[in-house]
Amino acid sequence: MEFNFDTPPDRRGTDSQKWQKYADRDVIPMWVADMDFEVSPAIVEALRERIGHGVFGYARPTRATVDAVLGALSTRYGWAVDPAWLVWLPGLVCGLNVAAQAYADPGDEVLSLSPVYPPFTSAPRNGGRKAVSVPLRLGSPARWEIDWEALERAVTPRTKLFIFCHPHNPVGRVWRRDELAGVAEFCARHNLVLLSDDIHCDLLLEPGAVHTPFAVASPANAHRIVTFMAPSKAYNVPGMSTAFAVIADADLRARFARASAGIVAEAPALGFVACGAAYGKGEPWRAALLAYLRANRDHLVDVVARELPGVQIEAPIEATYLAWLNVEKLGLPNPVKHFEAHGVGLSDGAPFGAAPGSHVRLNFGCSRSTLAEGLCRMRSAVRALG
Repeated sequence: MEFNFDTPPDRRGTDSQKWQKYADRDVIPMWVADMDFEVSPAIVEALRERIGHGVFGYARPTRATVDAVLGALSTRYGWAVDPAWLVWLPGLVCGLNVAAQAYADPGDEVLSLSPVYPPFTSAPRNGGRKAVSVPLRLGSPARWEIDWEALERAVTPRTKLFIFCHPHNPVGRVWRRDELAGVAEFCARHNLVLLSDDIHCDLLLEPGAVHTPFAVASPANAHRIVTFMAPSKAYNVPGMSTAFAVIADADLRARFARASAGIVAEAPALGFVACGAAYGKGEPWRAALLAYLRANRDHLVDVVARELPGVQIEAPIEATYLAWLNVEKLGLPNPVKHFEAHGVGLSDGAPFGAAPGSHVRLNFGCSRSTLAEGLCRMRSAVRALG
């Protein structure tokens, strides 16, 4: 089956948050992490069928949706998950906030590795907890790695939770099984709850790359592991507001439920439908998407290396549709503003934990022609600096 990623629907003038940001300006939005592509026809068909029913009351997932999720976890990762372990959420950002309150008390510390998706550090602070970020380091050959010595130094008696990005946003790193086992052992040694955000796990671009959930890499530590997943990134349905946590330990589940009570909304009826169709029937579309994203990534890497002096991709982009660009050599106090002035909207690296002016994030989940035009505008922005 063939899918058309070259001519996605025009999102200008729609409810798209991504495109509304620059509604009155000639700026290509390449910032927030959603893709411009039309979703799998299987998802569209399932939604049409559900809409045809005509009733949209409070919803819970059907057996078919649960079976689709559990089947995907088993087939892709060899992970046997009990349905009772699933905790449904209207999104993972609220889940990060709930977890910080569930597993750490006010004044306690929550670890993460930086640069990282901003809610990893804002969620603890929202609830009066302390966010502690340990910078990743560039290894040789170039690859983002955990600085184990710095991680050990960061732990104190008040450290209670380690939030881990797996694969890592924004650097696109796929973590190896031995690294995961090391993180799990670290958490066991320091008696930490380990929260793994696996939202990008189905977007592996590097041939041969394998995603392994922590509970599979270190089953002996399953009692301290919470895993977040969602169809939103890989199947391009973030607006459906449906995600789930896998929490094997009954006590961790109960603590999460108590922290959620009266605060976290239920996932919507159409979101459950989209989730079930994505995991149950969306695999041909996802496979085609990955091939397209790999080609986009390769084009991006080539253009940056050849045509954008002062811009650097410091390590391979192994997963996601996001590129972490070092622009420090351009010497710009506000690189996002400079690129916007030349027609490209990027994400500022500072909220991810980068030094101001040093990095930007680019979303290449778009048509090849849009990517080419965006890179052309970036080339003009670089050349304008002389």
